[in-house]
Amino acid sequence: MRLVVDLTRCQGYGQCVFAAPGVFQMHGDEALLYEPNPDDAQREKVLRAAAACPVRAIVLDPRPQEATPAAAGTRPAKTPTGVERIVIVGASLAGLRAADTLRREGFTGSLTLIGDEPDKAYDRVPLSKQVLTGWVSAQHTALPRGEGLDAEWRLGQPAVGLDRRNKRVLLADGEAVPFDRLLIATGVRARPWHNADEAKLDGVFTVRARADAAGLRQRLAAGPGHVLVIGAGFIGSEVASDCRELGLPVTVVDRGPAPLAGALGAAVGRVAAQMQRDAGVDLRSGTSVLAIEGDGDGRVRRARLSDGSTLDVDVAVAALGSERNVEWLQGSGLAAGHWGVACDAGCRVFDVNGVVTDDIFVAGDVARFPHPLYEYQFMALEHWGNAVDQAEIAAHNMTGTGPDRWAHLALPVFWSTQFGTEIKSIGVPTFADEIVVAQGSAADRRFVAAYGRRGRITAAVAFDHGMWLDFYRDLIEQAAPFPPRMRTVDPSPTRQPVPVEMRPEPSFQATVVLTGHQPSERRAVLVHSG
Repeated sequence: MRLVVDLTRCQGYGQCVFAAPGVFQMHGDEALLYEPNPDDAQREKVLRAAAACPVRAIVLDPRPQEATPAAAGTRPAKTPTGVERIVIVGASLAGLRAADTLRREGFTGSLTLIGDEPDKAYDRVPLSKQVLTGWVSAQHTALPRGEGLDAEWRLGQPAVGLDRRNKRVLLADGEAVPFDRLLIATGVRARPWHNADEAKLDGVFTVRARADAAGLRQRLAAGPGHVLVIGAGFIGSEVASDCRELGLPVTVVDRGPAPLAGALGAAVGRVAAQMQRDAGVDLRSGTSVLAIEGDGDGRVRRARLSDGSTLDVDVAVAALGSERNVEWLQGSGLAAGHWGVACDAGCRVFDVNGVVTDDIFVAGDVARFPHPLYEYQFMALEHWGNAVDQAEIAAHNMTGTGPDRWAHLALPVFWSTQFGTEIKSIGVPTFADEIVVAQGSAADRRFVAAYGRRGRITAAVAFDHGMWLDFYRDLIEQAAPFPPRMRTVDPSPTRQPVPVEMRPEPSFQATVVLTGHQPSERRAVLVHSG
């Protein structure tokens, strides 16, 4: 094992970890301390904690000698007939985890990982947290490279096309990489500021890649006079929290009613809004940035807002969500679009007609899959834990058949640290239409909010109350009634459900048309705009 987690302050609930080699500390009542190369006593401690951790907040990376089939000794090879070459497009968390799982389960064939970035895989979670505050440098967020994987690494070579008929991945340098099984794990990228010229101004940043975080950290460390954060989702709120921790003036502008409203609903978002204002953030909800302006040297200097005001700023961070990396799949015949890559619960990709493929799989942020607990609605989850879980299931299923295949049924678990508070969720809050504070006090910002839809509980969100998430996970999995009726040690004084006030997803124009009339010719065709 390459890393130990000191759980003395977190009671077993904290950041999912996957061997990020560095030492950095989480803030808040449920903080974590990361340490590489633990001794035997520390290793035993984290093994016991992982066994007891109820929300899979800990993922252990085995020692290098434990990860290879040869070292496993008695583990049988798992290389079914006709599966000699597996290609993984995407060499970040999901791709790396899938490759590790394939080898640990005994796949002995050819394994190739293709990545568009030249750097080895790194963990993105710390980029908007510890990196910006200086707890760890951007270069110290690397994931283990995969010693002992016996894999071919094609880094800095983005995939530009997929030839399904001949089973080949086409690379930017003109080469074609053949496969018997393919895993798509290309993830997402930050949505850029909509005006390309303004986005190029010196001092305008996004936070997704290691270089983004390193550049932004350098600017924040220099002590800018004023920072503008555009967007009050989790990334934007975490950046604002980092700025206040560094003592920097920061304005957050968001067109929604409150921070985090798109993910948790405005009812909880108003708690987050007060948290930001109490920390000294100049929060402008219900407002948009119309333009970012620069000086004669191309440096950002001001922003014009929809309320008619202007802000003098030295740094602007566009935290506008993400876009899925699917352009390389255009024309491949797969069900891939702005929504991601559609698949079944076993991670097998659908083609454009909705027919499942047996040789192409998908995992991580780019995947869109149905979940039985949520009426089989398709969802895409940009969560660290989901990428790990789904990658392991996809890898298992790539070399399995029929009843040996697994379904991806884990409940999503998400966390964020901001303004000294640990916000953690389990389930899918966006699926709900009602919410109730079941435990604690929203006024004290220490509570559990239960989410419900049609009389059953669907999710729970905790502010500095994460030790209760295991209990709510059981309620969600058992389709327990909403609002929950149970005795707790800290019942909320007001337990009347209220509307969750979830901002609806933006509507999109039709992207699929149907052609043909007979069953033999009936087909779906993707329509690409722009």
